[in-house]
Amino acid sequence: MSLGDKLAKLRKDNNYTQEQLADILGVSRQAVSRWESDLAYPETDKLIKLGELYDCSMDYLLKDKVDEKTQQDQLGIRSPFTDFHYERKSARTVRGVPLWHINIGFGKTAKGIIAIGFCARGLISVGFFSLGLLSFGLLSLGLLSFGVFALGFISAGAISAGVIALGAVCLGALAIGATAIGEFSVGALAVGKYFAIGDHAYAAIAIGKTKAVGSIFCASEVTALNRAEIIALLKSNVPRIFYWAIEMIKPFL
Repeated sequence: MSLGDKLAKLRKDNNYTQEQLADILGVSRQAVSRWESDLAYPETDKLIKLGELYDCSMDYLLKDKVDEKTQQDQLGIRSPFTDFHYERKSARTVRGVPLWHINIGFGKTAKGIIAIGFCARGLISVGFFSLGLLSFGLLSLGLLSFGVFALGFISAGAISAGVIALGAVCLGALAIGATAIGEFSVGALAVGKYFAIGDHAYAAIAIGKTKAVGSIFCASEVTALNRAEIIALLKSNVPRIFYWAIEMIKPFL
């Protein structure tokens, strides 16, 4: 198989058009066409970029006797799990980024406005490891993040951290979960700097059914008589930057 044949096959296997590949490499579409027709050869720096893009070795690209199986073997131990690979992407792009990209396979990364894969990066991303504005995954990072382990402005997961965090174990300015730690905490075990409410509560203002420890105020429950006092104490002891959190915890009072 010639270099041009390999380049054409790799491009098609990775669902790139000649125009898309040309944009990525900073060359003309005609240059890509000439490479694939064996009428010209890519410069060394372009070959290196192609190898990185297609995750293949220079030996595979340049040596006629290195077949596809050998190329795959060079990447590590073969197994049904590591061999599986499914990839599709939209022809439509936004500034060179596919509108959607599905890239499922061990060690593969999906990159698109909408990205789905083992590793995913996009405005909306879904994957075992995901990064995006809206992120879903085993380990997720994003403005809105949902996963077993979640980190984001608003995060929800078994273990989560964020400005607003929800989960079994959570850490945030406002934390709501079984075990909650934050400036304001709601949970079975709630530990807060300013406010905590739960079965066991520890904070400046603490409401705990079983145990409440508070340096300013503590009670076993919220009643019609003490609710107004609790809100007044919060507003007089909490920095104004956290007034949004006071509004959000009012349903728990």
